[in-house]
Amino acid sequence: MKIQQFLTHHSIVRNPFAEEDARTDPVFKDFCIASTYHPTWDKVYGDPREPATAIVFGEKGSGKTALRLQIARHLKEYNHQHPDQQVLVIHYDDFNPFLDRFLDRVGLLRRRPDRLLGEWKLADHIDAIMSLAVTGLVDRILGVKQPSSTIDAELHVTPHVVLDRYQIRDLLLMAACYDQSLAEPFPQRWQQLRRQLRFRSLRAGLDLTLGCTAALLIAVLAIVLTIYGQTGWLQPIWPWFLAAAGCFLPFGWRAARCLALAWNIVRRTRTIDRKPWQLCKVLLRFHAPELFSQPLPGQQGTEARYEMLVKLQSALRTLGLTGIVVLVDRVDEPHLINGSAERMRALIWPMLDNKFLKHPGLGLKLMLPIELTRFIERADRDFYQRARLDKQNVISKFDWTAESLWDVATARLRACSDTKRNPSLRDICSDTIPDARLKDALRSLRTPRHLFRFLYRLLVNHCNAHTDDRPSWKIEADNFEATLAVYLRDQDAFDRGVGAG
Repeated sequence: MKIQQFLTHHSIVRNPFAEEDARTDPVFKDFCIASTYHPTWDKVYGDPREPATAIVFGEKGSGKTALRLQIARHLKEYNHQHPDQQVLVIHYDDFNPFLDRFLDRVGLLRRRPDRLLGEWKLADHIDAIMSLAVTGLVDRILGVKQPSSTIDAELHVTPHVVLDRYQIRDLLLMAACYDQSLAEPFPQRWQQLRRQLRFRSLRAGLDLTLGCTAALLIAVLAIVLTIYGQTGWLQPIWPWFLAAAGCFLPFGWRAARCLALAWNIVRRTRTIDRKPWQLCKVLLRFHAPELFSQPLPGQQGTEARYEMLVKLQSALRTLGLTGIVVLVDRVDEPHLINGSAERMRALIWPMLDNKFLKHPGLGLKLMLPIELTRFIERADRDFYQRARLDKQNVISKFDWTAESLWDVATARLRACSDTKRNPSLRDICSDTIPDARLKDALRSLRTPRHLFRFLYRLLVNHCNAHTDDRPSWKIEADNFEATLAVYLRDQDAFDRGVGAG
């Protein structure tokens, strides 16, 4: 008996349980994302007008990624409905590029993953988030054909018209420090942004212009003296060279300061790939008082990062983006983490800082593995005072009841139905399986991923047990129990880390 034959009998056009990953699940993306919610949805999603932090701890397969995708979809709809009060959505879920750059910056003695992650700080997280935001924003200002997908936002205004000169300067400085586009070389891209924003700073090149003019006058004077035979004035010649070189001392001093600043920025932004000489060339385009009075990531600590974040928020508000939501997910997937709870803790713990989590206009949605809860239970008083988890909308266990899993299975069956028949989980199971037994089985599965895997295996086993000539349109109790027993054994092996689930 073919599985499609069984599904067609129940007016189901495709297998609702074939996919397990929300990122590649068309049933979830097309139907369930707008209709199937976890009971804690309202607490995690919050109000887009006032972005707030939420921290969710859940085991593998519990639906953390699905929850992140739901939040992103609903915020996208909110942005369409409120073009003047949008929310900038930042997808901070791929840590590999930042960890690779971080690995290249630390010393050779710290290249072991545990030592490496022990050096990871809150400033590195802020730099990574700023990089995602600035790169995506610059893409949209320049109107590139395929803008960065790490942010969700649309610009409905002309930036150089609505932004004042100081905001344009701040945006160009942030682009100099954080823009990480690979579409074209950084200097050319920055120049395009400067022209697009119509930023000019004539005073920035005044010292070089005056130096060249003065040197040229000295050279002309020397030539005139030579023509009229007054060569005595040219003996000795070294004072003339010193005078010509002295004309460039103001520019040389400013260039040295810019190079030192560029070196500090590159050294301290350990998750950003930038060359000091490239950055120095860009910094020279700013007037010295405008540049050296600004907060830049070359300074020690996180205060400069917070000030730059405030400047970014100011520019975003002028562009119609009143809030920022950062979606953090897939913490256990980077190659340097490799599922280790200790390494996940080293990566995430610096982010658990109340000043950062409660930054005005910023909401972080952290989808964290359940393994991290044991570190919270053993944390000391200093951690609780710094993180203030009592103020962060914490979901300590993102679990599912039997009834909620029943609703999820039924919602997927109906999403794949081609009629108004609205099939349910009860319709495909024999009456010999009581509702109470079905719910007990769902309760033992715990998560949607285990639910989908079990139901897919159950449908396959049922169809393999019958022929096309003598089909059976209900799943019998003995097949149900046998499949459940085998799956629970595999699930236990997966929980112990010795099976694929």
